[in-house]
Amino acid sequence: MAFRSSRREFLQTSAVIGIGYWVAGGVRAEESKSPNEKIQFACIGVGGKGQSDSADAGNAGVVVAICDVDDRTLDAAAKRFTSAKKYNDFRKLFDEMADKIDAVTVSTPDHTHAAASLLAMRLGKHCFCQKPLTRTIYEARLMGQVAREKKVQTQMGNQGTANPALRRAAALLKKNILGTVKEVHVWTNRPIWPQGGTRAPEQPVPPYLHWEEWIGPAKFRPYAPGYHPFSWRGWWDFGTGALGDMACHTLNMPYAGLDLRDPVSVQAETSGHNRDSFPKWSIITYEFAANDWRPGLILKWYDGGKLPPKELFKEFDDPSAPTASGALIIGDKGKMYAPGDYCDRFVIVPKDLSVPEVEFERSPGHFEEWVLAIKTGKPAMSNFPNYASPLTETVLLGNLAVWVANEPGVGPKVEWDAANLKAKNISGLEELIKPVYRPGYTLDA
Repeated sequence: MAFRSSRREFLQTSAVIGIGYWVAGGVRAEESKSPNEKIQFACIGVGGKGQSDSADAGNAGVVVAICDVDDRTLDAAAKRFTSAKKYNDFRKLFDEMADKIDAVTVSTPDHTHAAASLLAMRLGKHCFCQKPLTRTIYEARLMGQVAREKKVQTQMGNQGTANPALRRAAALLKKNILGTVKEVHVWTNRPIWPQGGTRAPEQPVPPYLHWEEWIGPAKFRPYAPGYHPFSWRGWWDFGTGALGDMACHTLNMPYAGLDLRDPVSVQAETSGHNRDSFPKWSIITYEFAANDWRPGLILKWYDGGKLPPKELFKEFDDPSAPTASGALIIGDKGKMYAPGDYCDRFVIVPKDLSVPEVEFERSPGHFEEWVLAIKTGKPAMSNFPNYASPLTETVLLGNLAVWVANEPGVGPKVEWDAANLKAKNISGLEELIKPVYRPGYTLDA
């Protein structure tokens, strides 16, 4: 631990002299070019989104280790990071490389996010983890707790958080420019993968795939097509469905602007499902209690082709509304509509509504913000303890309602005790809230 602590202090103090303040103007800080000051990264999952996450790490420092369960993906990454050591198992990576790593990126399927990230943070490593932060609510809570205890710098991969339009929209909502907000609608065009079906028959594991490591902490099942490398999102044991995949993006702006933490209840209408694969579509209603600056409100989530009623958009004079994904906030004085996944733009009606200038902290870029956090100690916006963990808890609560709505139609309402992570009125949800890891993987230390 002495090496890790001294190296962390060195990275921070060596950067402080020339770092400047990026907060007010959004100017990227000048960093020292000394090789001894470069952050040393391990990248866990280097295909799909992991390809760009590892590229960001390579631009920000030195990638000294790469890990992937697919040898084809791993070998392709090794051509980009020629000095990085290759692994198929992140546990072995940490066993052998812990003293050579400052920070990790985790870009794996949802079910291994927490297992890899918790191991890294408990070793004192800074952590960037893709969205959704975890597969289950307890894991999300724990990720924030461990990040705080270990004093590591963290960031979830919901890149829109760095967008100036999102930050401005959230700041305006905090100014109550729409008046009393009672209703929020958020929707997505996902799933774009097969969902709502049954498992394919078992097949031999392809020679390039390390199936035991792919399964990781989840319940073991035989290999079959339809899991790796993409369609795992539609299976309860591995993914979080359309909601988990996209709500950390599309719900991000109203979450930031309206403090949408700790819902008190959630209820879903679905196409029905077999509790192995997620339903083809769902509509989920969240209820939030009043907090110290806004009254209680309702949020409705739509996926699988379901959309908010078109009449809600008539004031926007936009025949394309609602688009394939977006967010709509409705107040008693006006409405805010942000089409798209990331809130890179928004429109407010009525057009004569007074929209004040608002101050908000500008970002140098999502990954860059995390790198600066490592070097300066100033947390990134989507850090685990204060932002990403509670956002993920809010998102994933919706899947408890989806689980109990396994018959077509509206399921029972789940009354939620956020402080204790318990459903007040429905039993049998415990493993959906807190998973049981396979032997060899650690949840609680």
